[in-house]
Order: sequence, then C-alpha cells, then structure tokens
Amino acid sequence: MLAVPMATDSLPSTSDPRGAARSGAPARRAATPAAARTAKSPRWTPAPILVRHVRNGIVESVHRGDVVEVDANGRMLHVLGDPDRLVTLRSTVKPFGTVALLEAGGAEAFELAPADIALLSSSHSGEDLHVRTLQALFRRAGVSQNLLACGTEGMPLDALTAARLARDGERPSPVRHMCSGQHAVFILLARLRDWPLEGYWETDHPAHVAYREIVARAYAVQPERLRTAIDGCGVLTYAFPLRDVAKAYAMLGDPSALADGDPRASLAPYLINIRDAMLAHPEMVGGNRDRLDTSLMKALPGRVVSKAGMEALRGLAILPGPRAGGATSGATGMAVKIEDGDGYDRGTWAASVEALRQAGVLEGQVLRQLARYHRPQILDPHGRVGAESIADFELAPIGELTS
Repeated sequence: MLAVPMATDSLPSTSDPRGAARSGAPARRAATPAAARTAKSPRWTPAPILVRHVRNGIVESVHRGDVVEVDANGRMLHVLGDPDRLVTLRSTVKPFGTVALLEAGGAEAFELAPADIALLSSSHSGEDLHVRTLQALFRRAGVSQNLLACGTEGMPLDALTAARLARDGERPSPVRHMCSGQHAVFILLARLRDWPLEGYWETDHPAHVAYREIVARAYAVQPERLRTAIDGCGVLTYAFPLRDVAKAYAMLGDPSALADGDPRASLAPYLINIRDAMLAHPEMVGGNRDRLDTSLMKALPGRVVSKAGMEALRGLAILPGPRAGGATSGATGMAVKIEDGDGYDRGTWAASVEALRQAGVLEGQVLRQLARYHRPQILDPHGRVGAESIADFELAPIGELTS
C-alpha cells in the first residue's frame, strides 16, 4: 500500500476526490444548511492502517495512524497519512523541557550527572534505580520529594516493581510516577530561582512559564501562540502538527547543525547534553523491562533517541550516519502516531520499528534483536502463539509522491 499525505481541511464527503473515485460520481460539494455553515467543521480524515492484529489468519483489529520523517530543515523525506495531524506532545516534550533547568544553571548548581539528566527527560518505569536517582538529586538540592504533585494512579509502570510493592503492602508514592522526573525539573528550577516550591504545577507559576517559553523556542513559535491542554500528570501539554514534532526531533538528533541565525541555536549546547545523556543511560529514559524506548537505544547505541508520549505518540531523533544500502544521512526526525491511542502498546511498537526499518535505520541482527517489538505476540497459558500484531504499510519516499 502506497499512501500520500492526507488533507486536513475536510471530513470525508462527496467533495473528497478519493470518495468520488470510489463511487464513480463526479467530485462536487455537498449542500450544507445555512445554519451549519456558521460553525466550523472539525478537521479530520481517516488515517491509513499501519498494523493488523491477526489470530490464526483472522484480522481481529487494526491500528490506524500517521508517520512522517523530516530533515533538520523540516523537508519531508518519508510520509504515510497526514503529516499535519494535530497531536498533543504529552511526554515527547520532556527532552526539550529539561533545557529550562540546564539553561538556568541547574547542571552546575545541583551537580547533575548524565544519568540525572536522562531521568529528568524520562517517562521512567518507577523501578528502584529511578527512585534512588531522583531521591539523591532531591537531597543534593535540599528539597523534599513530598513536593511532587504528579499523582500515583496506575504507577509504577514496571509490573514486577508494582507486584513487589503490593506484596509488601506498600503504596507507591509520586516519586514512582513516570512523570516525576519532569516534575522535578519544575521543582529544581523553582529552587534555583528562589520561586515558591508549592504550586509549581499551576500554569502561571514562574517555573511553568519558564518551561513553556523553552517549548515555544524549541518549536520556533511565540509562547502566546502555543495551543495548550492539561496533561495526565497535571502540567501543561502542547499541540503541534505531527511534522513539527518530527522537525523538533531532527534538531535533537544534531543540535550542532543549527545555523547561527536560527532562533533555536541558543538551545544547542543544552540539547546536546540532554541527547547524549539519554543515549548513555537508556534505562533511565524508560526501564529495564518492556520499554521500546530503552530497547531501541540499547540496540542502536549512539544512533537513535526514542521518546514516547501517551496516546501512542513517539518521537525519534535519528543521528547522522549510515542507512541501509550503503547510503548516509544527516540527522532526521520521525514522528509516529497511532490513532486509537493503542492501549496495548502493540500498534506503536510494531509501527515504530517497521518505520525505522523502512527508513533504512534498522536491519539485520539489530532488527532481529527487536523482534518482540516488531511483531508483538500474545501467548496462551501453554506458551503457544495465539495472536500477533503485524505492521502492514509502505512508508512512501516523498520524492516519489511529488515527481
């Protein structure tokens, strides 16, 4: 299946030339009542199928989504679906938000090691190594972990840690929340600047304002033009077209390539520190078990930074280097979004690995090493394969679409 970018300006209707082609009718605009024309219709189009969940040859369900890869200038290289699909960044914002603390001098003030920086940019699993690292950081800063206001619902993500806590009758505290590292950025920034520590999560708190300004700079927009919403952990999240997410991750892949006149160039030294910390400590970015971000970075050391966000968004920073077939490439960024939110992870796992394969980043032994993510399986109680999720798409080179 070869798909082209999908327009975002209308819902499927008889004015959609693809719909006309299917029906054999000429394309025409459907009549709209005058009262309805005063309201703006939502902009949405069906996304292509990326992954099929198959049980003994029977397709039980499908995962639709969109994929785009761009270079550092935002030029599209590969696309499937709609590159302008509006998405909320959720946890994909974290590597960029950490810049706010580093730019303020936090690395020196709090003696941040690379593992600390990786954790501050993470959606960690709540394992003991994550908790110990964050607690040590709070002790050095002279602040209490009781300030964390990220909640505890559904945490920790790591199933073995959650089972152990339940067995011991211990309730998880907010420090085990996947977003406690991000919340620590706000707290440490407030500590550094002598701002109030309480209420850091409020949108008008100075630490929140500083974080928001960094996000705006990273995405080259004015702060007042940011489109915001409330994230699951209680802080702001930000909405951008999918191609802008990919462009930000292309910048993360090689911040030093930013031109002197680029307004984002001042972020480069901090983004290099953050990128290198995440590459050096992938277990801090995710966890030791069943986390694709961590597994990808371990399988491709120094080659890819992977960061997932809730509702099945993933940003991938692909560093300069070789691609399949002997080609070489500068830094690129890829964004993958599964439309249904993918509560089982299988869709985003399969689609992300397959997209990297088709872009020439994954092949051979490395691809085999990631097989359980590339083609996730469900086993029955006897260890037999009951079902598997299979990526089924072609990531189209954009040059072929426009030539």
